[in-house]
Amino acid sequence: MNPKDASDSTTLLVHGLWYGRFSLNLLVRRLTRKGLNCRRFGYPTVRQTLTKNARSLYHYAQSLETPSLHLVGHSLGGLVILRMLDEFGRDLPPGRVVLLGSPVHGSAVAQRLTTLAMIRPLSKTLIGRAASGLEYGFAHAPPGRDVGMIAGSTKLGLGQLVSHLDQPHDGTVAVSETQLPGATDHIVVQTSHTGLITSSRVADQVESFIQHGRFQHAV
Repeated sequence: MNPKDASDSTTLLVHGLWYGRFSLNLLVRRLTRKGLNCRRFGYPTVRQTLTKNARSLYHYAQSLETPSLHLVGHSLGGLVILRMLDEFGRDLPPGRVVLLGSPVHGSAVAQRLTTLAMIRPLSKTLIGRAASGLEYGFAHAPPGRDVGMIAGSTKLGLGQLVSHLDQPHDGTVAVSETQLPGATDHIVVQTSHTGLITSSRVADQVESFIQHGRFQHAV
């Protein structure tokens, strides 16, 4: 697959659990300055299932009417993208996929929240219907698309207070949880889970993968 030049395409960004569309503002500004045409998709992270959010993403992506569509997902947003491509989006325009700290092997933090009896009522409030997607992750990369994963290694986040995380981790998701079978490229950046959408270095890596299908491992 050879996606069209990024200037003649759309890059659609999908936020993570609790974050909302506004959380992507800085990343969108940086990518826009690099010449990418960016759009954002917002969805109810807790109130709807992964499949329903994936279907909504598909309909929104269809409405963009672009010759080439690149997808960037932070955390849960990456799982929404993968589910969308697997179940609904095979007729979408070609393009690359960049995942930012998405727990494709399942989230130990989410699993811990749903199994601890003393905080189970709280977990329903915190992760709601996203629980199944976060617990079990995703088994494979979508066929026919270049997929790159950026993981963080700065241990800053509340997730480590809830569950033991494999080393290294970004405070919420372990690097080992971001290994997606069939992915084109994988890179670890020194940033936290939230930093994956605020770091200028991550923005550089996203742009590199969208443009060239690979990360800048020498940087």
